[in-house]
Order: sequence, then structure tokens, then C-alpha cells
Amino acid sequence: MSKTVLDATGLRCPLPVLRARKAMKSVEAGAVLEVIATDPGAVADFQAFCQTTGDELLSWDEAEGRFTFQIRKAG
Repeated sequence: MSKTVLDATGLRCPLPVLRARKAMKSVEAGAVLEVIATDPGAVADFQAFCQTTGDELLSWDEAEGRFTFQIRKAG
């Protein structure tokens, strides 16, 4: 499967989620969107985003203030 990467570093809530929502429109069903963010609030935001959209939050991790999210598009 293909993977698309969205760099949302330096953006504050709710911009990382809004950019991810827009990016997901061009992602094929079953493909993965990787989002890189620096806002600590993005963890809760992406959990809520996936519950709302039905997309799957495969994983997230944090290293040196950078959060990386792996989201599989529903469908």
C-alpha cells in the first residue's frame, strides 16, 4: 500500500487535523497517511479525528518533541 506524508510541524491545534482531513481526500481507501506534528495536543486531536471519520489510527509515537501518526483511510 502507498503512504502519503503530511508535515504539520510548527502548526498549532487545530491546523494539523484540518490539514490531515484535507490530505485524506487524495488518499486511496486502505492507504496510510503519516502525519508529523509538534503540537502535544495533536495526540488527542488525532484520536478524536479517527473516531469521527472511521479512519484507523494505526500508531503514534513521540521522539524529541515530534509526534508521528500513522492513519489508515477507511473504506
